[in-house]
Amino acid sequence: MFGSIAPRYDFITRILSYGMDHRWKRLAVARATLPENALVLDLAAGTGHFSKLVRERLPNARSIAVDITEPMLHLARAQGLQDAVCGDATSLPFSDATFDSVLIGYGLRNFPNLKTALAEIARVTRPGGSLVSLDFFLPPNQIFRELYLRYLYLQGAVWGIVLHRNPRTYSYIAVSLRGFVSIQELSSLLKCTGYAQIETREFIFGGIALHWATKQPK
Repeated sequence: MFGSIAPRYDFITRILSYGMDHRWKRLAVARATLPENALVLDLAAGTGHFSKLVRERLPNARSIAVDITEPMLHLARAQGLQDAVCGDATSLPFSDATFDSVLIGYGLRNFPNLKTALAEIARVTRPGGSLVSLDFFLPPNQIFRELYLRYLYLQGAVWGIVLHRNPRTYSYIAVSLRGFVSIQELSSLLKCTGYAQIETREFIFGGIALHWATKQPK
């Protein structure tokens, strides 16, 4: 599915984030703990949006984009991102304590085993390094939650038909949310995985959230 939507991925991300995706990601990078020559993992990178923002903030930094979908990485390379690796978040092809920071955009929700992926992310992050995640969540207010899910489902179905002649192409987002953890549960999982100083910022009444966390030394 992600291979088929790759050419439209950036467009649909802007649509479903109400045009605010770029601002949220820029905030994520601005508040990440990054040295001037940082080595960053852009995980579930898609077309490499986070990597581009890292380079804008720190010209001497290096960002490696990892995604399981090769067509996404092909587009990232075409836009100038040469460090792009096809890989699985639950079995990353990197040594322990490699990266100063790991940035994830709308990825954790799609990993088949969240705990395994978080353990892998912690493994490849240096002590004192940071994890930053941006993702969809279920709003805590039950009434708004149902409206939000219906909106995402219908909006996704409409754009799926318009762009791909398949209503299920983007409506999966609403379906995936029903089985995903809450904002608070993700914070707890990060603590259990070895992270501290966890901060969150919510948008759209809790329908979108950023997490910042720092890996503790063993």
